[in-house]
Amino acid sequence: GKWKNKERVLIFSSRGINFRTRHLMQDLRTLMPHSKADTKMDRKDQLFVINEVCEMKNCNKCIFFEAKKKQDLYMWLSNTPQGPSAKFLVQNVHTLAELKMTGNCLRGSRPLLSFDPTFDKEPHYALLKELFIQIFSTPQYHPKSQPFVDHVFTFTVTDERIWFRNYQIIEEDASLVEIGPRFVLNLIKIFQGSFGGPTLYENPHYRSPNMHRRLLRLSVAAKFREKQQVKEVQKIKKKGSKVLMEEDPTEVVFETPAEEKPVEIQLVKPESKPIVKDKKKPRKIQRKKQKKLFRTET
Repeated sequence: GKWKNKERVLIFSSRGINFRTRHLMQDLRTLMPHSKADTKMDRKDQLFVINEVCEMKNCNKCIFFEAKKKQDLYMWLSNTPQGPSAKFLVQNVHTLAELKMTGNCLRGSRPLLSFDPTFDKEPHYALLKELFIQIFSTPQYHPKSQPFVDHVFTFTVTDERIWFRNYQIIEEDASLVEIGPRFVLNLIKIFQGSFGGPTLYENPHYRSPNMHRRLLRLSVAAKFREKQQVKEVQKIKKKGSKVLMEEDPTEVVFETPAEEKPVEIQLVKPESKPIVKDKKKPRKIQRKKQKKLFRTET
């Protein structure tokens, strides 16, 4: 057949990503034969520069990983250069090498895309579904792809997040075995343009990682403060529980004062005690000498 749908996806990242993000990016490049790679982008550059990079690489879709504070990972999915684009917070990342899953698929094979019914109910999910289809589906008759369908990409909406999973289709009984990678996408915003422009949708349930960490610190501080208050209340209770008894006048009835002894002052120095010599000491010394002589002779 003829290769008509010439979708090309540029997958790259900014500087400062960790090893897990790098492995995740490499796994996506392996699973998507219509993807291209590029060098890491400097963090000082503006995001709209990516449109020019995609144009130079002859790509019309882009997956860009943006790292912040060496612990927060953001993913941009964009249709360059017109748009739209979506920004996600990536959580719970597990790569192919990390999980050691039993599933396997042919390199370059085309995947099936499975979507949750929620994607057809709300408009912003419908827009994301179309964006996922155009980015993750391998074009038919692509030169680097294989004419086989042996794995499934599933996109499930749970807890206001999109869960990505990759499963192998076993031919015998059509059961599914997970291959990997797996990650969770927390939607932040959908923009009209590519990497910017007017905001089409903003997730009201989104909470930034900085806010989440701040709330955790505040909860720990509140627990510590509560413990201190409990200790102070216990101290006050202990002090209040001591009831002072009134003095009983009959307690002193049987107390008899001791007789006062006259103070004697010695004007003369006391005589020293005579030193008594040990009569057995010379015998002990003689025995020790005899023992030494006996040892030396033996």
